[in-house]
Amino acid sequence: MNMLIGYGAILLFTVLVVIVMNRGRRGDSSMSEYATGGRSFSSWFGTMAFLNTWLAGTMFVSFAGLTASAGSIGFYSLSYSLLSVVLMFFLGTPVNKWGRIHDLRTQADLLGLRYNSRSVRVIAAIIGVAASIPWVVLGMQSLGLVFSTLSFGQVSPYLAVVIGVLFIAARQIWTVKLGTRGLIVSDMVQGIFAYGIGFLMIVGLLVWLLTNGHGFGEVAPALLQLPGLDSQAGPFYLFSLMFTGMMGAWCWPDLFVRMFSVKTPRTVQKSAVQAAPIMFLFSAALTTVCLLASSVPGVSEAPDTVWFILAGVGGVGMIALAGGCVVAATMGNVGANLQAVGTQLANDVVGVRSHQRIESAKGAKIAVAIITVASAGIALLLANQVSGLIAVAFVSYQAICQLAPTLLLGIFWRRGTAAAANAAMVSGILVAAVLEVMYPSPLSIPWLGGLTSGVAGLIVNLAVYVVVSMAKPATAAEQSRVDALFAGLKKGKTEPVSQGALR
Repeated sequence: MNMLIGYGAILLFTVLVVIVMNRGRRGDSSMSEYATGGRSFSSWFGTMAFLNTWLAGTMFVSFAGLTASAGSIGFYSLSYSLLSVVLMFFLGTPVNKWGRIHDLRTQADLLGLRYNSRSVRVIAAIIGVAASIPWVVLGMQSLGLVFSTLSFGQVSPYLAVVIGVLFIAARQIWTVKLGTRGLIVSDMVQGIFAYGIGFLMIVGLLVWLLTNGHGFGEVAPALLQLPGLDSQAGPFYLFSLMFTGMMGAWCWPDLFVRMFSVKTPRTVQKSAVQAAPIMFLFSAALTTVCLLASSVPGVSEAPDTVWFILAGVGGVGMIALAGGCVVAATMGNVGANLQAVGTQLANDVVGVRSHQRIESAKGAKIAVAIITVASAGIALLLANQVSGLIAVAFVSYQAICQLAPTLLLGIFWRRGTAAAANAAMVSGILVAAVLEVMYPSPLSIPWLGGLTSGVAGLIVNLAVYVVVSMAKPATAAEQSRVDALFAGLKKGKTEPVSQGALR
């Protein structure tokens, strides 16, 4: 009976989400409509879409487990998350306006426009896809814990992962069919459940912990300390975690699409202002609860299950709600990742190779389906790995942050060139990859004072970008084109800038 309640709750919620998605359906025959949802959403839809993409289901599992086992260092994700909202505010105008004027569909599409380069576009797309797929796999595996817990001992951990993978893969049928519009509509429902009901649960659990002998005084002193200058991991380890998170924040292809899908640059900025307090309250409360829960029996032995161990104090119904929160958050993150990377493959790899602007959404739908099947296959192969999944998130960040110099300097600095962007991205990802093999995440690099592979790659990446841009500046014609592109950000400018051979 308990298993029926747990699995039934997930099924009912999923049916509700699918119904809402289908009610919001419109025609999506064009690539632009499929990729951006018609650039028609209001700020609250943008806010919830951002939160449901950023605060993935693994926040309740892997990141919660990190805090329960390692302590205060878990708050690092809160710091870079808030910085990502600040960056969203400033990126809103150029990204949304260029997207509308030039019919941009993806992050790589924008970089192709900025640098007038097919190679920049393809390299950025490949890095984005390669870094995003591990998050899809992580989300699928996180659901294994949900279905294992909600079976109340009737399903083995391995079989639960298989069920979770098959469940989320089946859910992506609607991601393939409905594109960004369907995702953003569903994000509203999923977000309200994950972060509304989830927050109420967190507050209740916080009260329970504090009134049942699990206050800050019961937390092991070592868990209340952050890695300092004398840390075994190195003096720059904590900085590295925060820096890769901050730099990688708006390099994720799925988050970037959120700025294309809302109505105006002002709407993006309103979404950022609305998201900040929600992000702070939810993340701070969840991390605090997980820290206090470190003194709860059973948590130290299986920290990734801390969310469900705590929910157990409220019985079967509360455990089912806890599972629903993880599923709701995972749906948003996995769906957004799959839609974004599939569209990038079709629009920015296949489209560039065919030397034509793809107008039909058919190719993107096929690409999303292929990525879904491939990710499910990887997750099934790794189904026996059901703990310590935080390492997967760390690896993804080491890769995705290598887009930061090309993306951020490209948007805020006019002198960056295509040659600099290509050289920077390639050198950064190679350095990060080699060091990641030598010092796998979450390990740091001792001879670099605790820097991670991603930060080491970023240092090389940034240096190459600046040196190449200064040593071999853009031609007069190219600089004139870039100046015209930035001039297009002024109010009232609506004509697209010619992209020469690229377009």
